[in-house]
Amino acid sequence: MSGPRSDPRAVVPHVATRSSSPSGANRSSLTAGILKAVGQDPEAVDSEQAARRRRRWPLAVAAALVVLVAVGAWGWFVRLPGYRPALRPGERYGVDVSNHQGEIDWRQVAGDDIEFAYIKASEGGDLVDRRFQDNWEGAGAAALDRGAYHFFTLCRSGAEQAGNFLRALPPDPGALPPAVDLELAGNCSQRPDRAWIDRELGEFLAQVERATGRSVVLYIGDDFEGRYRVRDELDRPLWHRRVLARPDVEGWWIWQVHGNASVDGIPTDVDLDVMRGDPRPPGAGRGHR
Repeated sequence: MSGPRSDPRAVVPHVATRSSSPSGANRSSLTAGILKAVGQDPEAVDSEQAARRRRRWPLAVAAALVVLVAVGAWGWFVRLPGYRPALRPGERYGVDVSNHQGEIDWRQVAGDDIEFAYIKASEGGDLVDRRFQDNWEGAGAAALDRGAYHFFTLCRSGAEQAGNFLRALPPDPGALPPAVDLELAGNCSQRPDRAWIDRELGEFLAQVERATGRSVVLYIGDDFEGRYRVRDELDRPLWHRRVLARPDVEGWWIWQVHGNASVDGIPTDVDLDVMRGDPRPPGAGRGHR
């Protein structure tokens, strides 16, 4: 006779089991124990890790700012060559050029809303810009108002430089008044005192104005003005450089907007200028010191 059969529906009593993985608190205790075993203070290690995390934030923020600035600068310089400020009544666009711009198609320049050009004629006591004659004739053939400028060096006398400039100037009574470029950048290494500037620049201006019957327009770089402070003492029309912002000096006639303009017919970047008023600049007939 067989014994009784067990009921498959019988409830099996629940036996509690213990997890083999340690809890968060146990892990912390275990880590602390290991650190103590190797001779390190657990609290010091935690503090150092927190400090590392805090140091990462400024680095991350700085990196993000660098990326934003780089992207912004790239975007701006992509747009800058095509930038032209809005003209006010009586104003017009122009360029100033030298041999550095290479061969220029002046008819294309004129077709790009450029109405005048200042062209480098000479530098120092004996240098004549090798593209001056071509640029002068090309600008005239394209019906642009044109003027010539001289780069004044600090290692040749004013009389020598005036002679060089006047020999290069073509006879053209309808031209824009002559201009002189006063900068330290690109100049010779000599830095004479203010008395030399007064004497030699004064002689240059006197000879050129006597020969042409016109006031010389002054382009005065910030570096030159910072050293010699001549702008307020030379009573002549100003050709003033102020990048993207309108001039903040009195008596300006031409504003050099920036030096990275893209103009049809010119194969390189070029200085963009704005002239205000008549081709006869303010102060053209005033007396000079």
